[in-house]
Amino acid sequence: MNYSKSNLISVSEAEKVIFSAIRDFGIEKISINNSLGRILAEPIYADRDFPPFHRVTMDGIAIKYSNYEQGNRQFKIQSSQSAGEKQQSLLLDNECIEVMTGTILPKNTDAIIRYEDLEIENGFAIIKAEIRENQNIHFKGEDRKKGEVIVPKNTEIRAAEIAIAASVGALDLSVKKLPKIAIITSGDELVSIDKTPELHQIRSSNVYAIASLLAKYGIEANKIHIADNLQQTEISIQNAFENFDILIMSGGVSMGKKDFIPVALENLGVEKLFHKIAQTPGKPIWFGKKGEKLVFALPGNPVSTFLCMIKYFIPWLHKCLSMSNLVPEFAQLSEDFHIKNSLTYFLQVKLSNENATVKATPIKGHGSGDFANLVDANAFMELPAFDRNEFKKGEIFRVWRF
Repeated sequence: MNYSKSNLISVSEAEKVIFSAIRDFGIEKISINNSLGRILAEPIYADRDFPPFHRVTMDGIAIKYSNYEQGNRQFKIQSSQSAGEKQQSLLLDNECIEVMTGTILPKNTDAIIRYEDLEIENGFAIIKAEIRENQNIHFKGEDRKKGEVIVPKNTEIRAAEIAIAASVGALDLSVKKLPKIAIITSGDELVSIDKTPELHQIRSSNVYAIASLLAKYGIEANKIHIADNLQQTEISIQNAFENFDILIMSGGVSMGKKDFIPVALENLGVEKLFHKIAQTPGKPIWFGKKGEKLVFALPGNPVSTFLCMIKYFIPWLHKCLSMSNLVPEFAQLSEDFHIKNSLTYFLQVKLSNENATVKATPIKGHGSGDFANLVDANAFMELPAFDRNEFKKGEIFRVWRF
């Protein structure tokens, strides 16, 4: 489809340009206490066998199986052993040792019989069920051998990974460095959230939406607001370039008389890689670079800002941090939907599961300024640019969950 008259590029072309600007921000060591959500830059290795000893997995008794195999069902209790206690030895084959879950397997034993399968009286344990050799034993090195990789690099650190790191004594972890990001908003109509706006004003909300999306990755972005003034815009952007890797801008990129962002960026020598994508909402997005510094200048309408973060910035960040690629997710349109033009349309939808099929129900709003509508939706459905305006119930398209 030809967009040359309006200098629009396609969604797929925009993705290629953005993903061609992938960069590595380096590696740093951080405390395990601050590692949740970060990306491992080096694998975590087993510092010993996992488990490090033959481990009892049930409360009960430990016996020598050959004695049971010979017909013995009654075993005198020699002693007891709990988790954390040193390993004991079974002295006589026709006796047993009471054991607790997590303890090391006593020497000369090779089967654990749980209490539910026993009757204990007068210092004897009587077996009431069929048993087998090696039952209820978690063998040394069965999970991982010493020196093996337990957690590969480029893994997101969650609670499970933190538990593994602690188990191998990793007080500090090597992780991918995060980019330093400034969120820059513009517009004289915006006031801080602690202010009561006048009739012609609104509270600034986009900055908090962007910051919350970044916070999931451990990024604490700096927030900057600039008035609708070209000189101040240039000064603020120049200062931001000196201190940050990435500038995410919201507002001031469209065709209004006070939309100074594109002009300011050009005056500062920032290379424009594209301006405007053949999509709705979010068409006016501007993307460029100055050296290794990148600028994502997003439209000011709240839904447009949110969409462009979900569709473009977050996947770009995943690639920079070598995270697993976002797994494409698809859903079935639950009803017919009509659009007014042939641009790629990002429809706000509510996803639900019906008989193992993901259904997408359109949440009709009032345009890209209707951010209250996002509360009712939980995804964008990407309706590709076709030479048609009708999308039918039952058709399947990609969705971007949020």
